[in-house]
Amino acid sequence: MKGTNLGEFQEIVLLSILILDEQAYGLKIQKEISQRLKRHMSRGALHAALSRLEEKGFLESHVGGATAERGGRRKRYYSLTPSGKESLRQAKELREEMWSMVPKFSLE
Repeated sequence: MKGTNLGEFQEIVLLSILILDEQAYGLKIQKEISQRLKRHMSRGALHAALSRLEEKGFLESHVGGATAERGGRRKRYYSLTPSGKESLRQAKELREEMWSMVPKFSLE
């Protein structure tokens, strides 16, 4: 497994895959992230992140069947591995711990 730290974008990609569950494929992930972040994201940026996450062992993918609506092309579906879920859990715990330490007046 290559590096275990998650960048913000990688964390968002993993969370989007969890949200989409069995419908987590490239275009759907891209739309989910763009809708939630309210900003454009290129397919290339997403695919680079997906590749890195797969290299780290946080994601696994499989190719689905060909469909007529896609001109016979197949979709690549993504799901989190146990390591991916654990890295997200750790990132969430760290964020929650740090937020709990911020003095209330700091955000006013």
